[in-house]
Amino acid sequence: MIQKTTSKAFVLLAAIIFPFFSIAQININPYAYSPQKKVECTKGAVVSAHPLASKVGVEIMKKGGNAMDAAIAMQLALAVVYPGAGNIGGGGFTVARLANGKNLAIDFREKAPDNASRNMYLNQKGDAQLELSQNGHLSSGVPGTVAGIFTELKYARLPFRKLIQPAIDLAEDGFAISEAEARNLNAAQASFKKYNTMTPLFIKSTAWKAGDTLIQKDLAKTLKLIRDDGAKGFYEGETADLIVAEMKRGNGIMTLDDLKNYTAKEREAVVFPYKSDYTIITMPLPASGGVLLPQMMRMVEDQPLKRYGFETKESVHLMVEVERLAYADRAKFLGDKDFVKVPVKLLTSYPYIIQRMKLYDLEKAGNSKDIQAGHILPESEETTHLNTYDKEGNAVSITTTLNGEYGSSTVVGGAGFLLNNEMDDFSIKPGVPNMYGAVGGEANAIAPGKRMLSSMTPTIVLKDNKPFLVVGTPGGTTITTSVFQTLIDIIEFGMSPEDAVNKPKFHHQWLPDVIFVEKGFPSDVKEELIKMGYKIMEREAIGRTEVIQIMPDGKIIAVGDRRGEDTAEGY
Repeated sequence: MIQKTTSKAFVLLAAIIFPFFSIAQININPYAYSPQKKVECTKGAVVSAHPLASKVGVEIMKKGGNAMDAAIAMQLALAVVYPGAGNIGGGGFTVARLANGKNLAIDFREKAPDNASRNMYLNQKGDAQLELSQNGHLSSGVPGTVAGIFTELKYARLPFRKLIQPAIDLAEDGFAISEAEARNLNAAQASFKKYNTMTPLFIKSTAWKAGDTLIQKDLAKTLKLIRDDGAKGFYEGETADLIVAEMKRGNGIMTLDDLKNYTAKEREAVVFPYKSDYTIITMPLPASGGVLLPQMMRMVEDQPLKRYGFETKESVHLMVEVERLAYADRAKFLGDKDFVKVPVKLLTSYPYIIQRMKLYDLEKAGNSKDIQAGHILPESEETTHLNTYDKEGNAVSITTTLNGEYGSSTVVGGAGFLLNNEMDDFSIKPGVPNMYGAVGGEANAIAPGKRMLSSMTPTIVLKDNKPFLVVGTPGGTTITTSVFQTLIDIIEFGMSPEDAVNKPKFHHQWLPDVIFVEKGFPSDVKEELIKMGYKIMEREAIGRTEVIQIMPDGKIIAVGDRRGEDTAEGY
């Protein structure tokens, strides 16, 4: 449930007793920073998509916060310093393993507004209007991030005002943008101009450049309302009014009731063994990784992957076919379990896995025209990720999203934050791929109040019942395959977390029937796979994986992906 309003008088008194953690107090220079890709430490570590957010997280730990405190502060900081994906206008999932052995799975995925309807993106001819589902006001689901943060807060230690203050400072006083952020903002100028009813500060008459200061006064005001009034500072009152006013100006459908009635959900985490030593904890539906990851790990569990080795013809062939089988099931069966019956236990059961693996041919490529979803009986890309781990043994893995880069490209006038374009993650028409090429069916059709299917797969691996890996990545439909490959790289191939994160990745999602590979993928393996019947396409970066590994001697290794400005910090 949404936290009750905190009185302003109490907040003022508390501010005297427990001073805010300002950026200056936690020794962060928002104008001089750079990514750090790897850290080895013993007390606590964090990894996120932006150096300033990672610095905020580790400093919160140093000031007495636990892994959840750090994760909350980092989410809020990312909403300021990483506007392309960090957010308070989107949603996501939290998976955690607490030091007392409790597993957490917090669902703050966006929901379809109550005025949404099954065919809302189809024209009179029945054709899908992707422009409407992927851009602007009508593409936004009801945001869940703020409700998620206040659900996480139950497991944190420090007062919320301390956790949000660094984000407020970064928004109000500004920070220097990096070359990558300048490039992204420049590339999005046309979209910002097209999909906003009021000119957002991201629009600039001259090109953005590295070192420019980004000051976000409206966002700072919104964050202060959340600081002072709790989640009601977002879902009710001034901010909610601004969201609805924005919707009315842009012909959107989100209402005050949609916002007021939104709640995050604590769900039962997906927990499954892998071989005898490992236990894997991940997010259940509507996160598709909660079905696909156990499917894929169980499909390869009895295969000789260790003998095949990393990115050989044999290992890639096996892993691609496993991905093909799992994603075929995703298209047909998966959706929001609160709305549709999904046969999760059967889809992840060993008898079903054995049945599916009969379609795997050791000698040749599969064909997605022939390989469809399995037969069962009725039961009786833009996103961001962060990991934290503390000295007490608390591990947190959080993936949040706006969906596309800068989400809907719509900034809430007067409130300063971007809205998501998550409605495109529904099956807006069966058989029509979304912006990530994913094809869906009836189970993921639009319905009022329904959560759209997600690829996010925040994951924690235990070894001998103790935290061993904290893993996750952005990347749309490539998320689950990247997590799958990272686990296999470390557990089966014995790779270091640095190599598991940074070596070239590959991806297959049933449709289109193509293996996507990154630059640097072995050319000889590529040629062998083509001879087996595969179509291969080289593409840009696949995800931005982040890993924390906890060694038996207590050493912590945290790694940020080379593909972005991802940064590891520790102490």
